[in-house]
Amino acid sequence: MTTTLGAPPESRVDQRRWWALAAIGLAQLLVIVDTTIVNIALPSAQHALGMSDAGRQWTISAYTLAFGGLLLLGGRLADRFGRKNTLIIGAIGFALASAVGGAATGPGMLIAARAAQGVFAALLAPSTLSLLTITFTEAKERAKAFAIYSTIMMSGAALGLLAGGALAEYLDWRWCLYVNLPLAAVAAVLGWFVLPKTKGHRETRLDWTSAILGTGGIVSLVYALSEAATRGWGDGLVLGFVGAAVVLLVAFVYRQTRIDNPLLPLRILGDRTRSAGYLTIAATSFGMFGMFLFLTFQLQGIMHYGAFQAGVAFLPFLLGNLLVSMLLSRRLLPKTGPRPLLVIGMLLMAAGLAILTQLTPDSSYWGLILPVELMLGAGAGFAMPVVINTATARIDEKDTGVASAFVTTSQQVGASLGTASLNTIASGATASAAGLGVAGATVHGYAVANGWGAVIIAAAALGAGLLAGRKPQAS
Repeated sequence: MTTTLGAPPESRVDQRRWWALAAIGLAQLLVIVDTTIVNIALPSAQHALGMSDAGRQWTISAYTLAFGGLLLLGGRLADRFGRKNTLIIGAIGFALASAVGGAATGPGMLIAARAAQGVFAALLAPSTLSLLTITFTEAKERAKAFAIYSTIMMSGAALGLLAGGALAEYLDWRWCLYVNLPLAAVAAVLGWFVLPKTKGHRETRLDWTSAILGTGGIVSLVYALSEAATRGWGDGLVLGFVGAAVVLLVAFVYRQTRIDNPLLPLRILGDRTRSAGYLTIAATSFGMFGMFLFLTFQLQGIMHYGAFQAGVAFLPFLLGNLLVSMLLSRRLLPKTGPRPLLVIGMLLMAAGLAILTQLTPDSSYWGLILPVELMLGAGAGFAMPVVINTATARIDEKDTGVASAFVTTSQQVGASLGTASLNTIASGATASAAGLGVAGATVHGYAVANGWGAVIIAAAALGAGLLAGRKPQAS
């Protein structure tokens, strides 16, 4: 007589945790990939829909601004209604918005769908890190899970370029949006069954005034930086939006100090190591997302790579990021503490961007771009697991949603500001180098902008080194 024994309860719980990581990773991948997957498809979409250059830019900005501007509100909604609920609702809404965008018949419909994607991304993204934090509590498993999550956060943009290139070249630009449907469906269904239930804190009131002030300030600042590329810094419209941004953001910060349930509790920023993590991800996103954009233009417009070939060209970044985060960072953090890993990671990224100041129309992929991508990926692999590890350490459970949201807020705002301001710098440098010819002047603009990105990240490395603690944080 034989009997079949089920898996021990501990084994079933362990498997459930890793399935939960799959659902969380898919949800996070959705929102990060979508910051770049449409980039490669934009030339085809612009031609098909008769879109202007301004409309093309807003196809990107509508998503990043809605996403970055509403993330703090999304974090508070997650705290109030439960993270599992907001992740599932956000994934479903993201899929519906993607379907509308894929079926767009004109520029307005596409831009509106991209903005809606950003709204639902802001609802689901804050839930991912906080769910990860409560799912993995054992130190070694937690380090491994955080390393995987941080790889998704920083490599998702490069993966989006790869996927976007393949879809645009071999199918149609609309599939860069339709591909979100099966991913979102799997994340929502899997999440329903395997994610831990989290109670909502209904006593957490929603501060809509702060949401309006914060979102308005971010949108005004990014719009001003974008318009400065064509209008110049002395233009009245640009100065007006800069002034509005300053007023709105100062009012936002002041309001957080005066109300009982702030959208961004300033106590979250009171931990110096956590603040160093926020600074790290904001500054690196500032430089890195601009770099992704410029390298995409360099590979396709100057070096004449096809869309898919350009996407494949970003694989070394993924490789460097994955190897360092999985093999080194998660083992070193308990021994070294956060400070050296943050500083080393950012200095590697700053050095990589500094090397890209040597870009010319004749630059070699194998001799320049590939080694730099490995360096940038390694830098991200050192720094990002630390950011994820410290974001929700030593924090009240009721604040984990908004603390997690501020990680992604820092990334998205950094990316939006970096893309807008570095594009403005590149345009100015290109205009001043007209004697180099069209290709030479264009690449000179990319090189100068990458240099400024390097300066920003290097300065942030100094700031993070002063802020971060030497010892690892206790969870």
